[in-house]
Amino acid sequence: MAFPDPALPVSDDAPDLAWHADTAEAAAQRLGVDHATGLADDEAASRLTRHGPNSLTERPGKPAWRRFADQVMQPLVLVLVAAGAITGALGEVVDASVIFGVVITNAIIGYWQEAKAEGALAALARSVTTPVTVRRGGQRKQLEATQLVPGDIVMLAAGDRIPADLRLIQQHELHTDDSMLTGESQPVTKDIAALHPDTVLADRLNMAYAGTTVVAGQGSGLVIATGDATETGRIAGLIAAAPDLVTPLTRKMATFSNWLLWAIGGLALLTVGVGLARGGSAFDMFIAAVALAVGAIPEGLPAAVTVTLAIGVARMAKRRAIIRHLPAVETLGSTTVICSDKTGTLTENAMTVRVLWCAGEGYAVGGHGYAPEGAITHDEMPADIDGALREALIAGALCNDASLRHEHGQWKITGDPTEAALIVAARKGKLDEHTLGKLFPRRDVLPFDATRQFMATAHEGDGQGVVYVKGALERLLPLCVDRLSANGQPLPIDRAAIEKVACAYAEQGMRVLLLARRDFNFGQNFRLTVEGIEKLTLIGLVGMIDPPRKAAIGAIRNCHSAGIRVKMITGDHAVTALAIARQIGLNAEKALTGRELAQLDDTALGEAAHSVDVFARVEPEQKLRLVGALQARGEVVAMTGDGVNDAPALKQADIGIAMGLAGTEVAKEAAAMVLTDDNFASIEAAVEEGRGVWDNLVKFITWTLPTNFGEGLVIVAAILFGSTLPITPLQILWINMTTAVLLGLPLAFEPIERGVMRRAPRRLDQPVLDSGLIRRIVLVSFLLLAGAFGLFLLELDQGHSLAEARTVAVNVFVMVEAAYLFNCRSLTRSFWSQGLFSNPWIWAGLGSMLALQLAMTYLPVMNRLFQTAPIGLMEWAEIVAVALLCSTLIGLEKHLAARLARRTT
Repeated sequence: MAFPDPALPVSDDAPDLAWHADTAEAAAQRLGVDHATGLADDEAASRLTRHGPNSLTERPGKPAWRRFADQVMQPLVLVLVAAGAITGALGEVVDASVIFGVVITNAIIGYWQEAKAEGALAALARSVTTPVTVRRGGQRKQLEATQLVPGDIVMLAAGDRIPADLRLIQQHELHTDDSMLTGESQPVTKDIAALHPDTVLADRLNMAYAGTTVVAGQGSGLVIATGDATETGRIAGLIAAAPDLVTPLTRKMATFSNWLLWAIGGLALLTVGVGLARGGSAFDMFIAAVALAVGAIPEGLPAAVTVTLAIGVARMAKRRAIIRHLPAVETLGSTTVICSDKTGTLTENAMTVRVLWCAGEGYAVGGHGYAPEGAITHDEMPADIDGALREALIAGALCNDASLRHEHGQWKITGDPTEAALIVAARKGKLDEHTLGKLFPRRDVLPFDATRQFMATAHEGDGQGVVYVKGALERLLPLCVDRLSANGQPLPIDRAAIEKVACAYAEQGMRVLLLARRDFNFGQNFRLTVEGIEKLTLIGLVGMIDPPRKAAIGAIRNCHSAGIRVKMITGDHAVTALAIARQIGLNAEKALTGRELAQLDDTALGEAAHSVDVFARVEPEQKLRLVGALQARGEVVAMTGDGVNDAPALKQADIGIAMGLAGTEVAKEAAAMVLTDDNFASIEAAVEEGRGVWDNLVKFITWTLPTNFGEGLVIVAAILFGSTLPITPLQILWINMTTAVLLGLPLAFEPIERGVMRRAPRRLDQPVLDSGLIRRIVLVSFLLLAGAFGLFLLELDQGHSLAEARTVAVNVFVMVEAAYLFNCRSLTRSFWSQGLFSNPWIWAGLGSMLALQLAMTYLPVMNRLFQTAPIGLMEWAEIVAVALLCSTLIGLEKHLAARLARRTT
């Protein structure tokens, strides 16, 4: 070890260098530290003052008052605020109080809708806060990870969480799980040798990064970055920099609100102008304008959107998808591309032995994951577990340091997943590793090492010793001098044939291991050495893979039929990714690696993101670029992931989807949706629910707008004809709020219509309402105008009081809305196609609404508050007749529209 020159100044502010390209000695020299003694306490304290604690900066989210204020600053709400202020200034205290009450109620609902947890950075900070062992002043000390500084020497052992970015100085059989950062599905064997400067993050074997864990072995490392300067901290910066994207729903609702605002404003100005020109008083015209604004604004829409989304959340939860941000429900319904991680989402996240090749024969191994359930077959028949096959299972179970256990109804492993897969395979052959260990006790072991590429164990048994070896074929096959036959006897070896078999398995994305043995006569001082691993007898080959989820295959097929493309973006190797892609039905003609993506400019990347479906060895920034490139082409992107490396892309995507079982807290906090079963099939189910949510929102808007437009038209007609207002602003608020809750909200409970997953995704430029629905809204609005205004004038002409006439007009609006509600249960088919009682909330709301209308009509206290009066049976008959006529005409229009649509298609 070369130590720093004492004449050189001690520095912890080394420039941004490729630490993996330096030797360990050079790295220590740059940071001014002696590996043998570590930093002195005073120097460590000085560096802590300069660099700050080893924790990530928590960036504050939007304050609560700002979230609440944003609800009131929406254009339509400001119109209501202005209307309430004018009404109060004119002395109408009750009307103003009700208007402001509606504004505050909607603001509270919107506040809770917008209040989302910005905990991603806090979770990242927690991921690097852990006790660590360091060498300082020549002594071992245990510190909190927050106290680490560049130049510290950290000691590592199995089970440790790595607290900062380290340049490894020493290692002995050191393996780390880097999946949360790189996406690599296998534990990484570490080394200390310098690497090429262009080595990608996932292949920097001499580095250990904050937040990853030590699976096996020991080592020590030099802290080269802490806190925000670590790879984890850099990802935190990417998360913070990724904007909180506006969802398709909020974009469309904003456009819809602006359009509605201009329409209301223009109509109000026109009405006031006409009224003043006809000689009306300014007071009356202001009241009319307020009534028009209050009537035309759909006050119940924010609550309806929130409740509809919340119901979608509850439905998705039953299908194993937890929604963290309400607008994400609808975003799923408009998704055009799903970018999915491979490990754990499209696959089982459990290495599984699929084939055993022994004595020239291939054996299939059934079952899924780590559950020791499944049969070993040959030519689709149960295999006899004897001879070379039995020996292969024994070798895999004994030359092994992993363990398998059953906890809380699940099978779990400790150790390397590859070794765990061999234990599971042995149990499927009715061979228990614990029993085998007693029959053949271990005498010695050569642990797996990346340089020698194999593991060997020595065992006693049957009066003779045996050494079992497993490892890379290219390393062990040259050491084999013969092979086992089916009955366990040695036969000549054909290396070319064996290599051909191994190559065929590798092309299927399998990891291939060679199993071999050698008999030994153990002496008293026997010791296993590398030199003794020679003249081996080949037992067989093992092919294993993290298999695809069966449910994912069907889910991808359904996504394709729904017009949704699925892309695999993984940190794993290209060969493995392509093999899985072929099995699950993705376009597997080509895979682009992270190194290739780095060479593409934005234009070329956009083309690649569109045409290629498999991306391998991808780094965090590249995931972010891919998502951005797809969005730039107008795609609505859902991104799945489970690691820290996925978090920036999860936040950048239109909807980020984290894994609930295998996912890190960082990924969950950055995502809008969390899958409780880590299954891609749950995404497809959530997309179906999202489309149903959008349908129900459109149904509510199609139902509520005619009431608002009809109320506005009644006010305009009254001004134009010089008549008294048929309904007052307070009566309008009563209609809008009570019907929205009791009649409109039950539409949120409508079941998903048939064929929803056979439709193409909605285009981003597609408006909330198409021309056919706008035509229907206009029709219903004029029917309400004719019915309410016509009966209002009829009542006055028959000598009834103004209060009685207005009561009739109010009830016309409510009864027509009730009749129209059934036509909105399906916007294209007849109302009974959904089933009369498939949504019991419709009937509950209708009954409650009728009870409230009777109270408003006949209770004295309600008469005084709302300026209404009791009416007779004849008036009720007229009201019901108008409602039935309107319902019939609307049903006829819907029938004709459906016929026309069928002809055009």
